[in-house]
Order: sequence, then C-alpha cells, then structure tokens
Amino acid sequence: MNIWPVPQVKIGENSILEIPAALDSLGADKVMVVTDSGIIKAGIYAKIEKVLKDAGKQIILVDDVKPDPSMQLVDSIARKARTSGAQAVIGLGGGSSIDSAKVAAALVGNEGSIKDYLGVGLLPKPGLPILAVPTTAGTGSEVTYLSILSDLENETKKGFGTPFIMPKFAFLDPLLTLGLPPHITAATGMDALCHCVEAYTSANANDYSDAMAVKAIKLIGANIRTAFNDGANIKARENMLIGSLMAGIAFANAGVTAVHAFAYPLGGMFHVPHGLANSLMLPVIIKFNASAMKDRFGHVAELLTGKTGVDWQDCIAEVERLSEDVKLPRNLKAIDIPEDAIGPMSVSVMDQTRLLVNNPREVTQADAFDIYTEAYNR
Repeated sequence: MNIWPVPQVKIGENSILEIPAALDSLGADKVMVVTDSGIIKAGIYAKIEKVLKDAGKQIILVDDVKPDPSMQLVDSIARKARTSGAQAVIGLGGGSSIDSAKVAAALVGNEGSIKDYLGVGLLPKPGLPILAVPTTAGTGSEVTYLSILSDLENETKKGFGTPFIMPKFAFLDPLLTLGLPPHITAATGMDALCHCVEAYTSANANDYSDAMAVKAIKLIGANIRTAFNDGANIKARENMLIGSLMAGIAFANAGVTAVHAFAYPLGGMFHVPHGLANSLMLPVIIKFNASAMKDRFGHVAELLTGKTGVDWQDCIAEVERLSEDVKLPRNLKAIDIPEDAIGPMSVSVMDQTRLLVNNPREVTQADAFDIYTEAYNR
C-alpha cells in the first residue's frame, strides 16, 4: 500500500489569517494568486488581498481562470509566473482555479508546455510551492497530486499527475463559502460524494482510503442538504469542506472509477460542469458496478441513510433522492445533450484508461453505449 502525503491543513473560521505565516515558512514574499472573475466579484479575493498586503506581501494577480481550464491557459499562467519573480502560488477558488495554480506552479521549474508532461510522474523537477484555498466543497484538489485539464483540440479532458503539484498548505475557511450559490453547492457537493463513493468501490481501495472515504460519505450525506438549503450555516459548510478534503485524500490513494470516466466526455464535448456530470452518471454506474461490489454499495447506503438492512438498490435510491433534494437534473436529456451524441461519447470514454482501470468491473464499448443510453433516458 502506497500512501500519498497531504499538505499541512488549516481548518476553521478565519484560518486564512494564517496564510502569511505559511508563506514566511517558505521564504516567499512575492506570491501569485490564481483565481477567477467570480471570486473577484464575490469579494472573496479582497479578503485574501487584505491578509497578504497587511503582512507586506507582494501580489501578482491572475484572475482569468475559466471552468474546465485548458492546457493553453495553464501554459500562459506558467509563463507569467516564470517572468514575474513569484516565489509561491496560491490557488483560490474551486477546482478549476486550484488545478490551474498547481500545474502552472509546477511548470515554473521545468521547460516546455504541459503537453510535454501529460500523464503521471513525467515532470522531472519541482516548481514553486503551492498553497490551496478552496471556496467550494467539492473537488478535493487541495489534497491531490492530480490536475484535470481540457484538451480543446480533441474535446476531452486529460490528467496530469506528479507529487510536485501537491500543495504545501491548504486553508479550509468556511467563511469563504458562505456566499456560494445553492446550485454550485449542490454540484460541487455531489462531486465530493462521487469521489468518496468511487474511492470506496475502486479496484484499488485500501485500508487508508477506506477510512477516509467512509468518514467523507457520512459527512457529506449528513450536511449537503443543510448547506444547500441554508447556505449561511457555518457548521454545515465546514463539515462539507472537511468531507470534500477527506474524499480527495481517499481518491488520491485509491483512484476514481467509471463515474468520472463517463463524466469527462460530457465536460469535454458539451461543457457540462464537472460536478453535475458526475452526479448524472453516479446512479447508472452504481447499477452497472453492483454485481462486483454489492456489499460495498450496501454499506454506502447504510452510511448515507443511517439505516441497517439496506442494499445496493437502496444506495441508488438514496443517491437519486439526494440529487433530487438539491435540485439537480435527473438525466442527460434534461440538460439538452443530443441523443445522437451517445455514440461519439461511448467511443471517447474508452480513452479514459487511467480511470477505467480502477473500475471494479470491466467496461466495453458496448457497455459504454448502454450506460450513456440509460443515463439519457432514465
């Protein structure tokens, strides 16, 4: 069993006040902040800016991150980081901003483009130290050695993995998530749930990932509805951040499965938000995988419902109920995916071998066509 390291994590209200001390420990006075325009408009960046400026830190702001960040985007951020003299990089926002920050920071210590290092373990040298400040409870990117980027030419997503993109510090401040719109809370929360359910039912699950996944399933199942319905509930927000973090640790050590594999063509071809794509595919993949993992999916049902004597079918029912309660669409038809895309998507998903190898049941292209068809019509 190989256990990946995690950052030093600060959790709690106003934990962002500890960012300057973390930068001091890294010897960093000039820092690049990578974020998106929504974080600027919401006033979240202003809070980080004040903390940094009050501590005498110089800031280089990059605020043009878009959902499903492209390889071209992270290359441009890396070029700016190389020429600006930045000594550390802060990823502020959701998974897109943190992933972009991680990759750009790593590239600073290496020549060329991200395209030269796609895959796992191909980056030869470390880059700049990374600090992650998540503003959503979903991706777990603050504790993973992976980043997912869009390949615009091929309309798909590709993974980049190296220990060099694991952040040095992560700051989970629930106060930064209070203004998150309910639909973002729902989609990112379901993304986190997918992470821990997939890790728990991965072919590579182990004792360490299981412990993290089980606790994460409990936390997310018990708090996502409250966070969705009462966005100002700080305790629910904090529990969702912790659940997302633990889910990230779980899948960093066990891998995600076919849920994510089938979500990637939805994002790459139709720009469906990542958490929503995962939510749409989760019940269908549970049904497909149930024959290989009945006991584990039954245990997931117990964790989500707090009931005994439930089975894998109850797991599907509870996941569906949860999605409905947080007002997420039920099928691909509801988000206007064209039915004639099922064939191309079923071809594209077979390229996601990095993920499909973790699935507890083999997926053929015929299976893929059937799975997308069910996800469209259910």
